[in-house]
Amino acid sequence: MFERLNAIESKYEELTRLLSDPKILAEREKFQEYSRAQAQISGIVALYRRYKKIICQIDDTKKLALEDREIRSLATSELEELAKSKASLEQKLRTLLTPADPSDQRNTVVEIRAGTGGDEATLFAADLFRMYSRYAESQGWKVEIMSTSPTKIGGFKEVIFMVSGEGVYGKLKYESGVHRVQRIPVTEAAGRVHTSAVAVAVLPEAKEVDVKTDLRELSIETFRASGAGGQHVNVTDSAVRITHLPTGIVVQCQDERSQHKNKAKAIQVLRARLLSHFQREEASERAQARKLQVGTGDRSEKIRTYNFPQDRVTDHRIELTLHRLDAILDGDLDGLISALVEKGNTHEATRKNSKERAN
Repeated sequence: MFERLNAIESKYEELTRLLSDPKILAEREKFQEYSRAQAQISGIVALYRRYKKIICQIDDTKKLALEDREIRSLATSELEELAKSKASLEQKLRTLLTPADPSDQRNTVVEIRAGTGGDEATLFAADLFRMYSRYAESQGWKVEIMSTSPTKIGGFKEVIFMVSGEGVYGKLKYESGVHRVQRIPVTEAAGRVHTSAVAVAVLPEAKEVDVKTDLRELSIETFRASGAGGQHVNVTDSAVRITHLPTGIVVQCQDERSQHKNKAKAIQVLRARLLSHFQREEASERAQARKLQVGTGDRSEKIRTYNFPQDRVTDHRIELTLHRLDAILDGDLDGLISALVEKGNTHEATRKNSKERAN
C-alpha cells in the first residue's frame, strides 16, 4: 500500500511542477488535463501527508517518553490517541485506494414497484419516485420515465425510469431492496398506523456490447395502451411487450404514443435487467463470504423504514437513524447515500486487504 502511496505522492509533485511550467500554462488542453489529474489524487495525497505527520509525532513522543520520566504518563496517553488517529487514517487510505466499480459511472434504470399494503403501497411508490427525482435534480442528473402503471388515487403500481448523469449508479446502487413505510393512510378512519412495502431495483444501464440481444430469443408483442381506470391513452397498438425467452424476463412500455419509441425504451430496460440477471448468476457462484454486507441488488431485503409518527428514517444495513423524514422524502438523500457508499467502500477495501494477506 505504501509503495502505491509514495508513487501517487511523487506523481502529485510532478504534476504540481508541470502546472507551474510556462510552456504548460500556454497550452490550455494540457493544462486542463494535468489539473484534472492532480485534482483526482489531491485527496489521497493530503490524507497520506497527514498520516506521515502522525507517524513522526508517534516517533517523537516515544523518544520523549524514554528521555523524560516525569512526562512519561502524559506521553503514554498521547500515544494512545495518536495510535487511534493512525489506524483511522490507514483505513481511510485503504478505502481510497480501492479500485472503483467500473459500473459506478453508468446511467441507471430504477424500478419501483408497490408491494404489500394495497393503495397505500402505490402512494408510497409515488413518494419514492418523487424523492429520487428531487435527488437527481439536486445532482444535476436527468430523469426520463420509461414505463408507468398509475392508479386512480395518484399512486403507482410500478414506475420505471432512467437516471442519466455523472456517477449515477455509484450513488444509487445501494437503494435496491424493500422500503417499508409506517404511517396512517388517508383512508384509515380509526387513525391506526399501517405498514406497507415498496420494492426498488437499481440496475446499471447496459449497452449492446454488454448484453447481446438476439432477435430470435425475443418475443415482441404490441397492444393497445391504457391508463388508470381503463382509460385508453390512444386507439392504436402502440404499447410494446418484450419477452426474453431464455430467461422469461418480460418488459413492457406504453407511455409513448409511438410504438417505435416504446420498443426502444423496452429494449433499454430489458438489457439492464439481463445484465443484472447475469451478474447475480455470477455472484451466486462465488463464495458467500465475498458478498457485500451492504446489499446492492436483493429486492427481498428490507433495507429501510420510513416511520411517519416518529419522523424517523432508519437504514437497517448500517444502523443509521435520521429524524428528518420530510427532508429526505423531498430528495435530501446526501447523508444516507454518503454513509452507504462509505460503508460499502470500507468493506470492499477490508475484503481485498484480507485477500492480499492470505495470498
